[in-house]
Amino acid sequence: MNLDLTGNRLGELLIKKGLLSEEDLGKAMEQRSATTDRLGKVLIGLGFISEDDLYKTLSEQLNIPYLPQSEYPEATILDIDFSLKFMRQYRFFPLEIKDGTLAIAMSDPLDFDTIDELRLFTKQKIKVYISKETDVLTAIEQRYGEGTTTMEKIIGDMAEEELQLLAYGEEEDIDHLRDMASEAPIIKLVNLFISRAIEDGASDIHIEPFEDKLLVRLRIDGILHDIESPPKRIQAAITSRVKIMANLNIAERRLPQDGRVRLRVAGRKIDLRVSTVPTLYGESVVLRVLDRESIFLRLEDLGFPSDKLDDFERLIHKPHGIILVTGPTGSGKTTTLYAALEKINSPDKKIITVEDPVEYQLSGVNQIQVNPKIGLTFANGLRSIVRQDPDIMMVGEIRDRETAEISIQSALTGHLVFSTLHTNDAPSAITRLLDMGVEGYLVSSCLEGILAQRLVRVICKSCKQPVIPDKKALEEMGIKAREMRVAYRGKGCDVCKNTGYHGRTGIFEFMTITDPVRNLILEKTGSSIVRQKAIQMGLKPLREDGWDKVKQGVTTIEEVLRVTREEEVAGLMEGS
Repeated sequence: MNLDLTGNRLGELLIKKGLLSEEDLGKAMEQRSATTDRLGKVLIGLGFISEDDLYKTLSEQLNIPYLPQSEYPEATILDIDFSLKFMRQYRFFPLEIKDGTLAIAMSDPLDFDTIDELRLFTKQKIKVYISKETDVLTAIEQRYGEGTTTMEKIIGDMAEEELQLLAYGEEEDIDHLRDMASEAPIIKLVNLFISRAIEDGASDIHIEPFEDKLLVRLRIDGILHDIESPPKRIQAAITSRVKIMANLNIAERRLPQDGRVRLRVAGRKIDLRVSTVPTLYGESVVLRVLDRESIFLRLEDLGFPSDKLDDFERLIHKPHGIILVTGPTGSGKTTTLYAALEKINSPDKKIITVEDPVEYQLSGVNQIQVNPKIGLTFANGLRSIVRQDPDIMMVGEIRDRETAEISIQSALTGHLVFSTLHTNDAPSAITRLLDMGVEGYLVSSCLEGILAQRLVRVICKSCKQPVIPDKKALEEMGIKAREMRVAYRGKGCDVCKNTGYHGRTGIFEFMTITDPVRNLILEKTGSSIVRQKAIQMGLKPLREDGWDKVKQGVTTIEEVLRVTREEEVAGLMEGS
């Protein structure tokens, strides 16, 4: 609580009401002076007063009505979504909306920041009741927690005939379907999926139709997790609701569609990138969650070892050349590029990007969205931005020879160019460019560095514990020099949703293009020989960087093995 319960006013009121003696108040004040706890908490902890006594007295002191949990309304509010995490953190429970006013129960009615945020978010007046913290938290768990889900209440509130009308069928009346998709229960369900995804830190929401069920899954830290799914018969209404939000054609079910939604959830600006694809049993919908307020990580926060970070920072401050970031989809390439651009962005530089799609808006950066339907490809966009007098260019991905050659010509004419390739490791990026038909002398003359990366899940700090490492996993990692006696893993708790992991970090393989490597490029040498030469000159492979993070207790051996490709690493860790 943030209530200031340190003044004498509270103690005087409790004494006046006969709930506290002066002697007990003195003892409580003496103990409070040695802690940072509020007076009310100290009084309760010493057993001098009850929680009821405290909050009823505070109600009188602050002239705010006191409301016990027994008087909370039975019905939940369908018109507004608050995430479970948001309500828990700020200790408030939504009671009802009536005549443009949202009534809430709070354990700290002087938390004006939260009250102001609720007012802005709901566009309603706020009426506050003071309520015990235990009552508020209990009500949140009972009404919105996992024990009694909101989905159960929403589905339970829908009449059987209404559910039957929502059954999926090719002959569905589009106007009727549009009406049903705009009804409060369906809106509430879709909002519930979105709120749950944001609360759990999910990157994607998958709504997948099958013959006898509708499956909803969240991708959290790179892994898909099932959540409670709605009945199959309201599939069409849910899909239509998402389409309406993204301004897509709800009558078109035979072709894929893409759209975008911008909204605010619990005061946070969220973008959703929506993709629909027709399948045998209906349309599969995926919503990519883009939290505009949490994307901008500094390079220092991505997981770089200090030596690699210094080398990479030196590289991105070069006046010209090409820097590539490689890895499979979902390996964090875009985040790394954005962090690099943020690092070097300054008023004296002009930065232009060509992306597909533009995932996040960068302040002070000109960003172009690729649109193949009108002929705006990476190659065409690149040709145009070269004439815009940029200092730094970022190409979302080099997909073909034309894009590669324009990028190289831009680098040769004095521009610093960032881009990505889908390759497993850093040396393979060179082979990919040569396979596209780019001349070796062009690649060797402008390529400055290649960063290969993966994302590994981080061991949950709340349930982290030492374990004996699995011998087979050690052998697969190529650990032969000595046996690791102790490793770490997450036991599983509420914080990590019993996965043992919470959050992700990067593992990296960073290769600077030195003169010996340039000579190998000119000779069009295979990637394996380039890799051997780079290792001789100090290249630390992905698995070795992952192994370092295992030894530091950041992640697990199994997680490093999961995200790295199969390769010969025997002897790689000798002496580690």
